[in-house]
Amino acid sequence: MAATERGAARRGIVPATLVRSLAPVLSVLLGACGALTPGSGYDANTGRPRAVPSSTAVPDEDITLRLNFADAPVMVDALAAAFEKRHPRIDVRPEYTQFADYVKSLKLTMTSDTAPDIAQYAVGMDALAHRGDILDLAPYRDAYGWRKEFPAANLAQLTAGGGDDSSGRAAGRSAGHQPLYGVPVGLSMTGLYYNRKLAATAGISRPPRTLKEFEGQLAAAKRAGLTPMSLGALDSGGLHLWAALVNVMMPPEEYRAWVDGRDGATIETEGALKAAELVAEWAAEGYFDPSANGTAQVDSTAHFTRDESVFLINGNWAAGQLVGAMGENVGFFPMPGPVESARSVASGFSVAYSVSARTRHPEAAGAFLDFMASPEAASIVAANGFLPPDPDAVPDQKGVLGQVAAAHRRVVADDGTNQFPDFTAPSMLDRLRSGVQRLIADRTGPAEFLDEIQDVWEAHHEK
Repeated sequence: MAATERGAARRGIVPATLVRSLAPVLSVLLGACGALTPGSGYDANTGRPRAVPSSTAVPDEDITLRLNFADAPVMVDALAAAFEKRHPRIDVRPEYTQFADYVKSLKLTMTSDTAPDIAQYAVGMDALAHRGDILDLAPYRDAYGWRKEFPAANLAQLTAGGGDDSSGRAAGRSAGHQPLYGVPVGLSMTGLYYNRKLAATAGISRPPRTLKEFEGQLAAAKRAGLTPMSLGALDSGGLHLWAALVNVMMPPEEYRAWVDGRDGATIETEGALKAAELVAEWAAEGYFDPSANGTAQVDSTAHFTRDESVFLINGNWAAGQLVGAMGENVGFFPMPGPVESARSVASGFSVAYSVSARTRHPEAAGAFLDFMASPEAASIVAANGFLPPDPDAVPDQKGVLGQVAAAHRRVVADDGTNQFPDFTAPSMLDRLRSGVQRLIADRTGPAEFLDEIQDVWEAHHEK
């Protein structure tokens, strides 16, 4: 299939809106025949999830790789096209699913006979890895030299080696082996976008430096007859707002203990309660569009691009789309803290890809993952609003992309990257989403909301 035909096929799958070669490395090969059979799960020799072959040689044959993902379709399409230019016999076919649906269907997708070759890492992947449904990429980490190509902190998010037996991590650590379940593609963070022209109409001349100042700007937008904030609470926008407030009102160490499931951790804290109270108060003040609970994140973003609100809560994954639609009329800032000198904290994670244990092309999948460390991939990632794993691989960004990058660097420098709250438990996403919706609709109180999600935490961690 010609490159143009492959591109057309790819565009037919992804909505329109939306290796290098090294000498083969001879290390310990997986000897058992069953260990190399797609979907075989555990390696019978080691008792761990099956690992990929350690060779980086890509077969010289026509190969199709299916890639399931939930973030940044424009970026993924560009990455696939760039990789295909390097490997003209490999056809990468991205298959997009909205995030909420992606998480819901992940277990079924990755355990079926039609599992994709590559899938975006998401909550629940640890359990799938322990079951043997995701490949252990540790041999490729060594063969490709990923410890030098990717920052250690980003690989650590995807490396087993701590935690409890239910995730398979303790076993990997005690055996002296650290399984790797994915590689980072771009680093994400949430924050607030603002429409420069509408902000000026409301008398807002600069991004807020404190949370109190931001509240004043929301009130100013309301007084000016404008919708202060677009909020896609139907899926992820509401929980992103609550989490952004938690990030600046609850000590990160306490929050991270909760996400990690540590003994004695709780989300029923003064800071998390204040964050929930603010969401309810802002809803009562009319700071969100009236249809927020029935609006998806993608639609709230579209409303913002059409000058229908002053602010938008979203992640850096939307930056490329916003630049294309609004040009220089859009700016970005992280949620400000209680005081101007506060530590900069934001929700974020490495958008990362894992390889299915059922793939028949692990070498080609490994080559695609290795491409994520290239300067070419870094340029594509940066152009779409993400911070590449190696930020020095691309020149400084201008406009809103530069503001996103600068904000992310400050968060990283302040050790302020918090994982998303739904990473706490596989069922947490639904409870958070519905809980914030009920806060907005005044159908539950802030304390009751926290009590409900703490119940989910305790049930998952068996506390």
